[in-house]
Amino acid sequence: MNIPGEELDGVYGGNELLESENYPDFSGKTVVVVGGGNTAMDTARTINKKNAKNVIVAYRRARKQMPAEDKEVEAAMQEGIIFLFQTKPIKILGKEKVEGIEAIKTELVKVEGDREKPVDIEGSNCKIDADYVVMAVGSKPESSIIEELGIKTNEWGYIDTNENSETSVENVFACGDLIGTKATVAWAASSGRTAAEGIYKKLV
Repeated sequence: MNIPGEELDGVYGGNELLESENYPDFSGKTVVVVGGGNTAMDTARTINKKNAKNVIVAYRRARKQMPAEDKEVEAAMQEGIIFLFQTKPIKILGKEKVEGIEAIKTELVKVEGDREKPVDIEGSNCKIDADYVVMAVGSKPESSIIEELGIKTNEWGYIDTNENSETSVENVFACGDLIGTKATVAWAASSGRTAAEGIYKKLV
């Protein structure tokens, strides 16, 4: 999220933890998971099963806007995971190791169409004590590579593609998380197949 304190000991990435399975000892600890997608749910539920005292999910939008699958959210709630909606972390607190986070509440303001944008509520800052913070807010394409190739991106920073998954640069294709929408393994596999078919059409 590029917020102060991300370099502190005790801050992890969601994918980093799930892929490496090199977990710290969460027993009796309070862990804040930042994000609202399936990675955040997987991370929170996994940590909860490792005897954490409290697992808190902080998400800057409302429940209805969470990109995670409903069944995953419901399962997390049933397992006792705490959800703080419309809560945006703005700083990770601590000197060398995580001691908590500072967050601010948000309100949802309508912009174009029916889309709602979270806007910070001035003076609503709060502190949440925590031993660990896990960032599971998704990822974006590496901007330096995108700029070097001259590929067009949309307003959210994802790569623009046509119906064949071809980018604005001829013969360069993109798929999966690089082009946004649903950040799930199943969708990424489907997107990859669409890109492969687009490449095949170019070759023949």
